[in-house]
Amino acid sequence: MGSGQLGEKTENGAVKVRAFFGLPLPEAQRDLLGDYLSRCAELAPEFRWTPAPNLHLTIRFLGHVESSLAEGVAARLAEASPKAFDLQLGKIGTFKRGRLARVVWLGLTSGAEHVAALAANVEAECVRAGLEAEARRFNAHLTLARARARDGGPLPDLPPPPDLDPWRADELILYRSHLGRAGSVYEPLSRIRLS
Repeated sequence: MGSGQLGEKTENGAVKVRAFFGLPLPEAQRDLLGDYLSRCAELAPEFRWTPAPNLHLTIRFLGHVESSLAEGVAARLAEASPKAFDLQLGKIGTFKRGRLARVVWLGLTSGAEHVAALAANVEAECVRAGLEAEARRFNAHLTLARARARDGGPLPDLPPPPDLDPWRADELILYRSHLGRAGSVYEPLSRIRLS
């Protein structure tokens, strides 16, 4: 793949990409949530509901960075041999501004401490690579939807989410985000095995 296909070239010839690290969901959990999200989208059209193929737990958003920087962080994380762990999703929550919901998410019923430890390792490598430290405290969650309005929107009562089996998180992915009219498309740039 040519460098022009990865992202925008800067004046010094480096390729910039919009990138983040995330934990993918297994297909079974994604399928169940896909059906659930379709129902929620009918009830709350003022929110942009995540397409099932895009479902993941964000570990660290890097922003628009040189691809060599992002891939360097991924390589150092792989060398550290991070450990695999079990995860299970639980109840719905929201990030709000006043009474308006801005983000709808699923929290974790197990594995949150392991996700937080992995996020701390990723954060340390990002800072070591020269990225600015995250100002907000890490909060492990799976984003389901974002309000279309900047300040948020009223969220109707939603059906309870499906009961999802726990799974073994055994892979951390460095994704590139392609922004388009139909929404974002995520392309894996690097896969880090959790053992």
